[in-house]
Amino acid sequence: MARRKKIYEGKAKVLYEGPEPGTLVQYFKDDATAFNAEKHDVVEGKGVLNNRLSEFFMTGLNAIGVPTHFIKRINMREQLIRSVEIIPLEVVVRNVAAGSMSKRLGIEEGTALPRPIIEFYYKDDALGDPLVTEEHIIAFGWASQQDLDDMVALALRVNDFLSGVMMAVGIKLVDFKIEIGRIWENDFMRLIVADEISPDSCRLWDMKTGQKLDKDVFRRDLGNLADAYTEVARRLGVLPSNVTHATKPTLIN
Repeated sequence: MARRKKIYEGKAKVLYEGPEPGTLVQYFKDDATAFNAEKHDVVEGKGVLNNRLSEFFMTGLNAIGVPTHFIKRINMREQLIRSVEIIPLEVVVRNVAAGSMSKRLGIEEGTALPRPIIEFYYKDDALGDPLVTEEHIIAFGWASQQDLDDMVALALRVNDFLSGVMMAVGIKLVDFKIEIGRIWENDFMRLIVADEISPDSCRLWDMKTGQKLDKDVFRRDLGNLADAYTEVARRLGVLPSNVTHATKPTLIN
């Protein structure tokens, strides 16, 4: 098979030219990064788990009418996705105060918020992905007011879906980040969920114990990151129920 053309490489994924026009192949790496890549490690199996978990979430969203870039999983580390024009914003939905919100506003971590709060961050590693307002977004032309309205609606629907899925397996969805892209169908433009949804991009706490099952395990040196992600996958049925942390994971096809 001819070597595929690399389109883009980020901290956790690589994008390659897809087999058909308007498609890409998204490859999940084992790299784990934090603090804008100041902390870095390679966690064996992380890319495989995130590929499967993102497939699970994106398939679920597609099934309830929330459009995503996901087409199909190709193999253990790759999935076929639609090519989109990424809006240069990270859309963060917070249900519980944690991370930068707690530090920024002095709210104790774990405090339930009165309603889901949506924040926008400008995607620029050199600037540390700063928090921006809707006024900045419209003034600098990153998105229109209609785009913003649609992004908020998409983010809240994703929040409803993820919260319910996680609650059913005893996990609290504290917050999450999504990216949104534009696609054109003839002359009609619409927004769809892109990038990935995985424990890399969510804060997930066990509802009974408060145990962290997300990238904070790596950020705060709380244990084995692969074990945490494996536990999320096992609860969601992406792994067989008889797998334990002592067992080498065997992923369901």
